[in-house]
Amino acid sequence: MSDTASATGPVTGAAGTFPYRLVATDLDGTLLRGDDTISGRTRDALAAATAAGAAHIVVTGRAVPWTRHILDDLGYDGLAVCGQGAQVYHAGEHRLLTSVTLDRQLAGVALAKIEAETGPLYLAASRDGLDGDVLVGPGYEVGGDLPAVPFADASDLWSAPLNKIYIQHPSLSDDELAEAARRTAGGFVTVTMAGAGIVELLPLGLSKATGLSLAARRLGLKAADTIAFGDMPNDIPMFGWAAHGVAMANAHEELKSVADEVTSSNDDDGIAVVLERLSA
Repeated sequence: MSDTASATGPVTGAAGTFPYRLVATDLDGTLLRGDDTISGRTRDALAAATAAGAAHIVVTGRAVPWTRHILDDLGYDGLAVCGQGAQVYHAGEHRLLTSVTLDRQLAGVALAKIEAETGPLYLAASRDGLDGDVLVGPGYEVGGDLPAVPFADASDLWSAPLNKIYIQHPSLSDDELAEAARRTAGGFVTVTMAGAGIVELLPLGLSKATGLSLAARRLGLKAADTIAFGDMPNDIPMFGWAAHGVAMANAHEELKSVADEVTSSNDDDGIAVVLERLSA
């Protein structure tokens, strides 16, 4: 990065002074609009922040195989934190820098405990690696046109290293399912909710904050240097780590309750609204 005022102070450059050295943005519901595009205004605001010397890191719940094509289409070539913090990915080099996998034995115990409370679950799982498949079982609904491989035999779920397991329930709401999973299996896995129909079981202790701290360290940056943007409860640890957390207007109420401020929605350039104000 260029033209930094000091290791901990604001950055300066052609666009003036900007109070943070790192801008961390969630992807779905935050950086991306509802049509999976980024507005010109938001692109310009991020460009101004980076011209002033700040780094931009995408921090998403999507694993690399479900993220890579979006980053390529955006022309994004920096670091990305994927898989709820499990993966640090270099988009420009198409290289996986770090990866954390789920203990499959613990995950199996966790699922058994949750199902003992809720009844049968619909399951999917994200396999580790740059090209890891997302396996989808009977009844599980995948949003959009994301690639997935169906499985019928539960043993297929455990045949290779995993980053996460997705769970859905035929009648419980996402909030109810996440609460039941935390209550019954929170000592075995981390439970998070990343969007509509997306309740996930992760390696115990893993969060977006874990991956973001690793990525920031590679750039010589710290939590005190960071402003973070998000929209769902899986962004809560990232807000807890960053110096300043900004929730979108469309964010889950649980995230809004811990945010330092709430901006406009993802469809109304909420990131740009804040970055423009900070760059003024």
